[in-house]
Amino acid sequence: MRVDKFLWCIRAFKTRSLSSAQCREGKVFVDAKAVKPAQELKGGETVRVRKGAIFFEWQVVQLPKSRMAASLVPDYARDITPDTEKKKLEEIRNAQRDLLRPTGRPTKRDRRDWEKWFS
Repeated sequence: MRVDKFLWCIRAFKTRSLSSAQCREGKVFVDAKAVKPAQELKGGETVRVRKGAIFFEWQVVQLPKSRMAASLVPDYARDITPDTEKKKLEEIRNAQRDLLRPTGRPTKRDRRDWEKWFS
């Protein structure tokens, strides 16, 4: 099975074209080697994908026939992402959540500044 199709099947990417694009950009590795989208996968190989600042890793258990429900993914790919990467992801999510959280009602001065900015 092709690497791009496998990543799409295990729901690592929303679309197959996104999966192929990531492979072409050199962000997908099979057993520590950058691969092209058409690279054939076998059982037991390790697939590493860089999404933003995080590296996700999966061990290929068996090859699926097509895209599957999220609950069936562990039957085909075992998540072996290191805990350090998962902590980094959690820190990034917390930082983004803190930036997007409003601090309260804007003051009259804030509204005037926005009015000048958008006029």
